Order: sequence, then C-alpha cells, then structure tokens
Amino acid sequence: MVRTKSTNGRDSAYVRLARELRQAILRHDYADGVRLPTEAELAQAHGVSRQTVRRAFQDLVAEGMVYRVPGRGTFAAAGEEQQLRQFGSVEDLMALSLDTAMELVTPLHRQVDLDAAGRLQLRSDRVHKLGFLRLHEETPFCLTTVYLPPDAGKLVEEVPELNEAGSRSGLTVIGLLDARLPEPVAEAEQSVTVGRATPEVARRLGCAEELPLLRIDRLYFSAAGHPVELAISHFLPEHYSYRVRLRRGRR
Repeated sequence: MVRTKSTNGRDSAYVRLARELRQAILRHDYADGVRLPTEAELAQAHGVSRQTVRRAFQDLVAEGMVYRVPGRGTFAAAGEEQQLRQFGSVEDLMALSLDTAMELVTPLHRQVDLDAAGRLQLRSDRVHKLGFLRLHEETPFCLTTVYLPPDAGKLVEEVPELNEAGSRSGLTVIGLLDARLPEPVAEAEQSVTVGRATPEVARRLGCAEELPLLRIDRLYFSAAGHPVELAISHFLPEHYSYRVRLRRGRR
C-alpha cells in the first residue's frame, strides 16, 4: 500500500527504522541464519528508544519478513516467505529493485489514450506507455502498464531497458523518473479494486483466465503536485498484502 500523506508530513521513527531493516533484509544482509542486531544495539545505533525498535520489529514480524526466537533473537525469514509484497511508502516502491526484476513486455512508445491523459491532467491526449512484468526469483507476481506525460516520457525514452521487449533489469520506472525530474517524486494516490484476468494478463502471469486479481492504480505526483506517472498493476492475490496505518485526528 502507498501511504499518500501522513497527518504531520513525516514518517514515525519506527516506520523509518522498519524500512531500513526491510531493505537490508531484501539485500540479504542477514541471510543464512544471521541474527539481526538486538533491540539495544539498534536503539543505540539509530538514536531511538527500545520501544521504537520493538514497534519496528512488530511491523516486520507481521509482514513475515522476520521471526523472533525467545532467548536467541530476531532472524530474517526464508526467501520464499519474503515474496509477499508489502508497501508502506513511495520509497518502498522504489526499493523493489532490491530483490525483484523488471521484464519489459511492451517497449516505451507514444500513443493516444484519452483516459490516461485525463488522469494525468494533460491538455493533449498523447502519452508515453510501456508494460512490464515484475518477477521475484523468476516468478511473475505483477503485470504493470505505465503511462507518462510527454515531458516525463522524454526523460526516459533513451533508457535501453525500456526499449527492448524481453529485457530484464532491476530498475523501477518511478526510480528512473525520480533521478531525472527537476522535482522529486513526493507522494502517490492509490486505489485498490478487484478485476479479472484477461487472456493477455493470464498468459503473462501464468494464471487462469477470469481469475480474480487485485488491480492497483497508482498516480504519482512531484513535490510541486504535478502528476508524473500513472501505473496500473494486476497482482496475483497470493503475492500481495495491503497495509495501511491510520491515525486519530487532533481535536
């Protein structure tokens, strides 16, 4: 899940710590039974309280990223258990490159698309479009179609990995844009619905036609509030987890 905005504009300390640990696990820094640092060690290293570390660990346990052994410590879960995708921020989406691959299905090209142009708040009806599979350990778990405004499309149209069908890389489109846009990507709006696998989607994901899938639409915005990417993804439901954090408003 992409958190669009927090009530105070900042992530909590335990959310930031959980993100750092999650990325370290995905990089296999704690593979093969290596114990993660203790609560006391992490608290001292990051300048936070042990309660903050404990809450970060609780998030990772709930996600299946780690497991705790009383008297021994906290350990990274087996790789196959980490295939379940959980997203809590734009940074989590950019970090997909840590342990997944992007396989290009439809190379970047220009076309007329009234609906995508409208959602991107464009004055013209032309967009840049591409499609790709996201794989974890050779298993496809997501098929994504990306639409870009012409200005954003021009920034990445020379990237080789976006121009040859079948090419694989550890890139993310939003990561490529973030490194090239004059303003950083700041937030995303997300909608979650259920759709059925079309023949094309079923073929790409290796599932049955008409299988219920999770459809995740994300519209990314720059720091100035301009739409910079529309991504429409179909996830196999067994490989995706929806997570959201709710806060009580101030009285």
